[in-house]
Amino acid sequence: MSRRIEQLNEQLRNALANLINTELSINNVLITVCYVDCSPDLKQAKIVVSILPTNLTGSSLKQLRKSSSYFSQILRKKIKIRQIPHFRWVIDKTEEKAANLEKIFKQIADN
Repeated sequence: MSRRIEQLNEQLRNALANLINTELSINNVLITVCYVDCSPDLKQAKIVVSILPTNLTGSSLKQLRKSSSYFSQILRKKIKIRQIPHFRWVIDKTEEKAANLEKIFKQIADN
């Protein structure tokens, strides 16, 4: 991955995290932008987020997708690139997988 794309990924991650915290009003939900992965042509960006509590993941993800165009509009003014990539929001399942593995290891240890 080129240095330029890495810089853009980090810039988008920070900017989106700030926008989610300031512009999005979802009560009792913690949304963390884990990382951003832009395509080499900079037309697509996969934004991986962690949402807690997990039972509100669906509604929170729906709200994020609804807000994509608004976020793009704001980012056009903040980030100096020709075109803001199209956002594709994805849930990070690392925490869930880690909890499942921990449960399995505990069951093995108990046997």
